[in-house]
Amino acid sequence: MKRLLLLAPAVAITATLAACGSSSGPARDASAPLVYVSSPRTATSIATCLQDRLSRVRTSQAGDSTELAVGADSNNSYFITLTPLNGNTVIKVMRPANAPNDPPEEELRFDIARCAT
Repeated sequence: MKRLLLLAPAVAITATLAACGSSSGPARDASAPLVYVSSPRTATSIATCLQDRLSRVRTSQAGDSTELAVGADSNNSYFITLTPLNGNTVIKVMRPANAPNDPPEEELRFDIARCAT
């Protein structure tokens, strides 16, 4: 019985230390869009607005869609696709699994909200 009581503090300390370990949080699913919304504005208008608000934006065309790569040339933080659909524009934002947070996600979401309305 004494031996069991002596082990109890060691078990409690081990459990506490395990709970304090650092974690990167849940894994990001890079296949799921970070943002997926529709806007009454044109793709050109949204792209121009985002270029004015964000730094390091490169724009290209892929068929009817406008694509924006946000972040450093060598390590993009976000990929934004603007696709016309029934008089609206669908905005889809993807973020690679190990992408830097530049700009911060909150800032990007705010800028998209501003440019979409």
